[in-house]
Amino acid sequence: MNKTDLIEVVAKEADLKKKDAEIAVSAVIAAIEDALVAGDKVSLVGFGTFEVKATAAKTGINPQTKEKIQIPAKKAVKFAAGKALKDKVNA
Repeated sequence: MNKTDLIEVVAKEADLKKKDAEIAVSAVIAAIEDALVAGDKVSLVGFGTFEVKATAAKTGINPQTKEKIQIPAKKAVKFAAGKALKDKVNA
């Protein structure tokens, strides 16, 4: 499912016009992005939690040349599914 598909489902389920559903979906995504950029955790009870995790810089090995390389520190968005979502997927 992509964003367009999601907008269509939201429009149908919420009995909204597609344009209104697009505004709502975009607003939710923007709110989640803004919270993550600010360093906040976003918890949607029953669905899951989005949060930013930082990884430290480390030394790796280039598999082709066997040369040691420096891998820089970075931040990544992590998602942990909530219990209700896990139960629904595994039903």
